[in-house]
Amino acid sequence: QVQLVESGGGLVQAGGSLRLSCTASENIFNINAMGWYRPYSGTQRELVAEISSGGTTSYSPSVKGRFTISRDNAKNTVYLHMDSLKPEDTNVYYCRAVRGSNSYWGQGTQVTVSS
Repeated sequence: QVQLVESGGGLVQAGGSLRLSCTASENIFNINAMGWYRPYSGTQRELVAEISSGGTTSYSPSVKGRFTISRDNAKNTVYLHMDSLKPEDTNVYYCRAVRGSNSYWGQGTQVTVSS
């Protein structure tokens, strides 16, 4: 069981920046991929950004060029740097870790962007 603790959400004006953190309860070398997701329709969650254990990244087209995902293996932490934030980025952001066939989720952190 991998436990994930997110932090860094908050209220920011449009055009501003935030950095989200997701710290895992174990060494992230053992985790295949970690990413950030947000709800978009009912219970569905869309991928915002993901980083593999090898450092390969992928982004939703809606955030590409504005958001950057990175990892600090020594701290077992993945970050989401969010720049040029827009009101439509307002949402709860969830961290996800994939290890083998198992998927683990954090509790979510609220990001609110005011216009």
